[in-house]
Amino acid sequence: MLRRCLVANRGEIAVRIIRACRELGIEAVAVHSTADRDAMHVRMADQSVQIGPPQASESYLRVDRLIAAAQTTGCDAVHPGYGFLAESTELVRACAEHDLVWVGPSAEAIETMGDKAVAKDTMRAAGLPLVPGSGGRLSGPDEAAAVAEEAGYPVLLKAAAGGGGKGMRLVRDPGEVRDAFLAASTEADAAFGDAGMYLEKAVIDAHHIEIQVMGDGRGGGLVLGERECSIQRRHQKLIEESPSPFLAPETLVTMEAAAADALQALSSAGAGTIEFLVGADQAFYFMEMNTRLQVEHPVTEEVTGFDLVQAQLSVAGGDGVPAWDPSERRGHAIEFRINAEDPMHGFRPGPGLITRFRPPLGPGIRIDTFVEDGATVPPFYDSMIAKLIVTAPNRQMALDRAARALDEFVVEGIPTTIPLLREIVDEPSFRAGRYTTTYLDEVGHALTSLGEG
Repeated sequence: MLRRCLVANRGEIAVRIIRACRELGIEAVAVHSTADRDAMHVRMADQSVQIGPPQASESYLRVDRLIAAAQTTGCDAVHPGYGFLAESTELVRACAEHDLVWVGPSAEAIETMGDKAVAKDTMRAAGLPLVPGSGGRLSGPDEAAAVAEEAGYPVLLKAAAGGGGKGMRLVRDPGEVRDAFLAASTEADAAFGDAGMYLEKAVIDAHHIEIQVMGDGRGGGLVLGERECSIQRRHQKLIEESPSPFLAPETLVTMEAAAADALQALSSAGAGTIEFLVGADQAFYFMEMNTRLQVEHPVTEEVTGFDLVQAQLSVAGGDGVPAWDPSERRGHAIEFRINAEDPMHGFRPGPGLITRFRPPLGPGIRIDTFVEDGATVPPFYDSMIAKLIVTAPNRQMALDRAARALDEFVVEGIPTTIPLLREIVDEPSFRAGRYTTTYLDEVGHALTSLGEG
């Protein structure tokens, strides 16, 4: 059983982990930069340690300072949350060297899934379907052109070592390949320190659907259903929901079986997400596996009644994966990411002082956040300030509840994505569940809160 856990993160996920620790009787130690000295997660923790200046590279991304903070406060575990060092093999191995329990998969599992080309080879061997494309890293633009010709246009060039839309280019014809490859590899090198690229066929009318798993580290564990994550801007999610309004029941059964095969092949411990691209014909293809908690994990928690963060701590502490019965799935949940961004100007970040923060209340409403009246959103980190999760017996009721909740949600002092999310809720194709990953490109012109910048 874990006794004291260092929460190696900030923001709403740090708050979420601290709450889970408290319910399990585990002491929580927060870390913070000088910019976050007055943050909610710092005040909530049993102890806190300042680890550096505002820049993440000198604070939250410093393995040595995190290990020192854990040691000086007598921690026996480290929970990385998501982002920052959540998939850092350096931190995993540093924890092992200093007798600290890592709340997450092994370094080997993270390494395997961290390189997208290696991940695809591993999942291909496990029998998962893959999008046609390169079998691994490309040697250069010429090989990219040859593979694209074989796979058929349009194709996507993707960074082998990254995600979040960085180092990615859509290529529609042979004349675009060379310039797209050079631009994407340069961007990948700047973002991840690795210019490696791979290529895959672009799936038309695609849906981004992920399956949540909780592994026991021995190839077993739980498969906890799907999340539809197709509402995105620049390949970053804005809205997630479960169940998917698009996926056929028989397709879900097959996808969940594939996720179980992936879990067995990797022998991953703790939370993970198997991500798939699904075409209009319900054919699905493995994209990647995230060996960590996801931002959208509350969607699964709300429809399954299964606490993913507490389960992570249970697995790491040696108590195994908690029991769960699939018949416990209930209702429909939708998560809306509230970002400090201005959609009218190309989603420009909008850090600053929040003069008023009034989240909605009522049945079926959950708010995960780290801000309040008078809080300052610093310019140094991710722009998400809150997550609104609504749950109801069915999708239409959940949408009605979401409309009411977004109408009640007040954030003053900074721009947010709330007006855009509110418009999407009433947009006919979204209401009907007819949307794909190109949704904002297709209907953006009709949304008054979405600018052209």
